Amino acid sequence: MLIGETIRVALGALRANKLRSMLTMLGIVIGVSAVIAVVALGRGAQKQVNDRIAALGTTLLTVNPGQGMTGGVRTGGGGAKLTIDDATALVDRGEKIAAVQPEINGNLQVQFLNKNTNTSIVGTTSNYPEVRKYEIETGRFFTKTEDQTRQRVAVLGPTVVENLGLQSNDAIVGEQIRIRGIQFTVVGVFKSKGQASAFSNPDDQILLPVQTARFRVLGTNRVRSISVLAPSEAEIPETMGDIQKILRREHKLRAGKDDDFQIRNQSDFLNTLGETTAVFSLLLAGIAAVSLVVGGIGIMNIMLVSVTERTREIGVRKALGATKMNILFQFLIEAVVLCLLGGMIGIMVGAGGAMAFSKFFGWSTEVGLSSVIVAFGFSAFVGVVFGVYPARRAAGLDPIVALRYE
Repeated sequence: MLIGETIRVALGALRANKLRSMLTMLGIVIGVSAVIAVVALGRGAQKQVNDRIAALGTTLLTVNPGQGMTGGVRTGGGGAKLTIDDATALVDRGEKIAAVQPEINGNLQVQFLNKNTNTSIVGTTSNYPEVRKYEIETGRFFTKTEDQTRQRVAVLGPTVVENLGLQSNDAIVGEQIRIRGIQFTVVGVFKSKGQASAFSNPDDQILLPVQTARFRVLGTNRVRSISVLAPSEAEIPETMGDIQKILRREHKLRAGKDDDFQIRNQSDFLNTLGETTAVFSLLLAGIAAVSLVVGGIGIMNIMLVSVTERTREIGVRKALGATKMNILFQFLIEAVVLCLLGGMIGIMVGAGGAMAFSKFFGWSTEVGLSSVIVAFGFSAFVGVVFGVYPARRAAGLDPIVALRYE
């Protein structure tokens, strides 16, 4: 039998049972679309993280409290701390440091008229917008003089403005809010940065002068982190060495003793978050790929049923001269066509689903060509693997026994 005729017979068999063919493809459609959508979400999340970190600047270093040592046993940072004095020492003695910006923080209730909200209160220095790449949308940021004189001024994130029941950022500038019962004047509102994650929203915070926060609101000199700008990318190693030398002296750490602080640059964050995102993406894609295997098993089952139903047809074709290879090729084509059609539909559904997530839920998604090729190729592979056994079984039927089959 000619190859063209074999293909026509195989496709005719699929058209004769349209509903069954569609239901058989469903497992492949779900599997491919799930893989495409999950990988698109993972790639989008990774790109979003990379963009956010890159937006902070490549010369930004972050100093965090590290791990202390108690009786020779490493502890989880409870004994180690960073203070405002550490930040001051970096400013005064740093030779390769362009800017220093400490942060102290706490969650407190904020009141405006009859509205109130719980938000993050951050005490920081007047160079915060420069170091952290924030922009003021309305009003201004507080000055160095206002910080030194402990003025009660505040800069709000746009989410705080919404939570206080105001529709316009302009409406809050110049108004009085209360933090821990203390009255503050709002001098500015930041432009929206967008929520970084489920646990961090840079738009939901209020910034105060660090000295005001330290002595009037939070009552502590312990800082959450110290951001440091290196003069240039080439000088980052020198800046890190400068920070380490100054802080070890401030903390009175003897030679040979481990640092009780950590210095991280943007590359560290990018690598760590990139690896974490990649692992989660692979994990989710692997789970989604299981449905492809399940869909392949479903195709094999349907093809086995089809072989049983068409036993007499196979016997007639063999009696008329069809070879084992003709029969095997026909049933294999049916299985592969089902998987390829399912793969094509799955790609469209998956890409459409990724676009829907982006449009309706605001999630960052990115459909990559590599994931489309892999999903489509895997669907073809599933068709071949799970189609071989039914095809071989059909090709191996004895024509006399097949003709007698009822």
